[in-house]
Formats: sequence, C-alpha cells, structure tokens
Amino acid sequence: MKLFVYILAIIAGSVLSFESAIYGKLGENIGQLETSFYNFLMGTLILGVLVLFFGKGKLSYVSEAPKWSLLGGGLGVIYLTVIVLSVPFVGVGITMTAVIIGQLVMSMVVEHFGWFGIEKTKVNKEKIFAVIAMIIALILIY
Repeated sequence: MKLFVYILAIIAGSVLSFESAIYGKLGENIGQLETSFYNFLMGTLILGVLVLFFGKGKLSYVSEAPKWSLLGGGLGVIYLTVIVLSVPFVGVGITMTAVIIGQLVMSMVVEHFGWFGIEKTKVNKEKIFAVIAMIIALILIY
C-alpha cells in the first residue's frame, strides 16, 4: 500500500509541474490573480459536483472544526498565486525546486514539533542532507 501512495504522490507532483506551466502562461494572458481565481472557481465547481454525488462527510460541521484547520484554503491561494507569479520569471524547474525545498524544510519542522496532531519525527542528518542536496540542485539549475 505504501508503494501505491508513493506512486500517487509522484504523479501528483508531476501534475503540479504541468499545472504550474499552464497557469504561468494563463497568468500572462488573463492576469495572475485572475488565473488563481479561475483555478479556485473551476475547482469549486468540480468538487461541488463530486461532493453532491459522492460526498460522505458532513460539510455542515465545518463550524465545529478547529479554527486553525480552516487555514488550508488561504494557504492554497497563497501557494497557487506565488506559482503563477514565479513561473514566467524563473521557469517551472526553478519554481518547483524552490517549492520542494520549502516543503521539505517545513515538513521537517511540523513533524519535529508534532504540530497539528502529526506524529513527532525528529530531524536527522539524512533529512538535513536531503535539504542541502535540493539547495545544491537549485543552484545548479539556476
């Protein structure tokens, strides 16, 4: 099962690179904020239909969720808008490499401290080496 999840994550990362390139170009044509708006509008419509027909949860309970857990939507807007702004200037490769570095560093912090109910996992030398290797990769492709 873990292998399947790893493969899905790799596919999701690949899709993000496609999305970044596509939205970088769309941002040049219709505007960066408009591109982010378009993304979330289409996502809302598509997910609305999926929730309507296949949803098993209770969306009405959102007011009972911990308030900090509702920040994800805003963080997604920031992420996508930065991608749309960055790709035309530095390209998909550099943008995605920088994004991955940020993800690696912050995931290590979140896991190290066990934030948001995540199981604590200490930072080790292998994780630090991985981040250093990614920084070197960013320098080499820059």
